[in-house]
Amino acid sequence: MSTVLILGPSGRIGSHAAKAFTAAGWEVRKYTRGTNMTEAAQGVEVIVNGLNPPNYENWEVNIPKITNQVIAAAKASGATVIIPGNVYNFGNHPGVWDETTPQRATTKKGKIRIAMEQSYRDSGVQTIILRAGNFIDPDGTDDIFRMVLTKSLSKGKLTSMGRNDVPQAYCYLPDWARAAVALAEKRREFAKFEDIPFPGQTFTMESLRKSLERRTGRPVRLTKFPWWVMSLASPFWNLARELKEMRYLNDLGHKLSGQKLDRLLPGFTLTPLDDAIAHLA
Repeated sequence: MSTVLILGPSGRIGSHAAKAFTAAGWEVRKYTRGTNMTEAAQGVEVIVNGLNPPNYENWEVNIPKITNQVIAAAKASGATVIIPGNVYNFGNHPGVWDETTPQRATTKKGKIRIAMEQSYRDSGVQTIILRAGNFIDPDGTDDIFRMVLTKSLSKGKLTSMGRNDVPQAYCYLPDWARAAVALAEKRREFAKFEDIPFPGQTFTMESLRKSLERRTGRPVRLTKFPWWVMSLASPFWNLARELKEMRYLNDLGHKLSGQKLDRLLPGFTLTPLDDAIAHLA
C-alpha cells in the first residue's frame, strides 16, 4: 500500500485530498502542524502540500518557510510533492493560460508564488504543480462562494465582485483531489517538475446566476460587491488589503487549459457546474 502525507489536513485542499487518497486505497498520514515534518515524511511516497497561511498572513516570510520545510522533508524521504498552484503567477494578462504561458505577476502574492515554484524546480525534488482557479468547496463555510458570492442567495441575490460577462477559472475541490490521486499514481512517468493546469469549471457570473436559478427554482439577481468597504477597512484589516490586491482577477477574462491534463489523464471527467454548486442551492 502506498502512503501519502497530507500537510494541512483540516484545510480545504488537505481535507479533500485525504478523502480522495483514502478512497483510492492509499494509507493517509495527517501532518500535525508544529511537529517535525521530516520525521513525519519518513516512509511516504507522496506529500500533498495543503499548508497555506490563513488570510494571506505574512506570505513573504511564511511561504518560503513552508517551502523549505517541505523540500527538506521530500529530500529526506524521496517523496513526490503535489502542490495546488494558483493563477496569481500570470498577472493581468487575459486569455487561456497553460504551462507555457509567461508568468509575469503584477502583485506581491503572484511574485511570491513564482519564487516558491522556482524553489521546488531548483531543489531536484519531484514536484507536481496542479494549478487551479478559485476553489468551490462543497464542505466549506468560509470560501469565497459562501462568504461573498452566495451569502445572500436565500434572498435571491448573487454578489458579483467584478464584471458579469467575463469567464473566470474555478475549481471544484473534489475534482482537484481526484486528479491529484491519479497523477500521484502515475508519478514515475513524469519529469522532475510538472506544471499541470487544472481546467476546472470556467464560467461568467451571468452563467453562474442562471445555473443557480436552475438549481434553486427561484429568480436570482446580480448585485455588486461593496469594494468601498474593503478600501475603508484595508488600513487595519490584512485580509481586506490582500483581497484588494487581487481585485483585478474579477474583471480579467481567463481560463486554464485542459490539454495537458487530458494528455496525462485521458478519460478524466470534471463535475458539471450545476452539480458542483448543488450544495449552495
